[in-house]
Amino acid sequence: MPEVVKPIPSTWCPGCGDFGVMAALKNSLKALSVPTEETVIVGGIGCSGGIHNFLDGYGFHSLHGRLLPTALGAKLANPKLTVIAVGGDGDGYAIGMGHFIHSLKKNVDITYIVMNNETYGLTKGQPSPTAKVGFHGNLEGPFDAVLTALSVSSAGYIARGFSGAPREAAQYITEAIRYNKERRGFAFVEILSPCVTYNDTYQLWRQQVESVEKIEGYDKSDRAKAFSTVLQVKERGKIPVGQIFRVADDKGAPALDKTLLPMVERSPASADISLEHNLPKYQKLLASLG
Repeated sequence: MPEVVKPIPSTWCPGCGDFGVMAALKNSLKALSVPTEETVIVGGIGCSGGIHNFLDGYGFHSLHGRLLPTALGAKLANPKLTVIAVGGDGDGYAIGMGHFIHSLKKNVDITYIVMNNETYGLTKGQPSPTAKVGFHGNLEGPFDAVLTALSVSSAGYIARGFSGAPREAAQYITEAIRYNKERRGFAFVEILSPCVTYNDTYQLWRQQVESVEKIEGYDKSDRAKAFSTVLQVKERGKIPVGQIFRVADDKGAPALDKTLLPMVERSPASADISLEHNLPKYQKLLASLG
């Protein structure tokens, strides 16, 4: 039998926020009793993108910015798998921005975790799409992925956590994966994950994070309320965290894999590709070309 590949020790800097995200993901998979052989973690490019090397389960290191179509392809090929895409803000909100929007729209049952440190940590600290104005000469306003996700009508689960609070982050990731398992569609979780080498924001973010769920009268099933509350929290100079939005159980757009796969004979991963089974189809095709 082939040798089973085991996780390797992490290559992250001591104190990196990504450790908190990895711990949260481990705890979530354990809490949901997801079998290792049914877990697929697709990593992006950058420090965060190597997380699949440090965890048990199947892993795939995708091309720069292409982790989401890779993850969507894995899920559509074998819907039995628990597919989790994990990347950074530079990978996901720059070259991968188009895939982010379309993944929200397509609504396939995968969880997308973005570790946001507002910098390109692997390539020596340049400003990322979420960087504040003035950070290393950055002139552009920061991109807010939560507000963008809220604006896509099919987006049904949106959360933001902080790696300095791994227990809460694990809760959001657990609910995201559970949302997938209910076959309700795409789940997006952004985790604030400081880069201790090039943008150490631990102290600042501990002071700035504010849970929207603790705001009196907040209704996470009300998309318009969620959008306006996020804006109000940001206007106070705070960072909104928590389960920002979860569509009500009796509402929401259908998941693509739930509606698409019944139209075909079976999922690609379970298809019979033997010559004997497919020979009549090949012969029919050849005859039609003659």
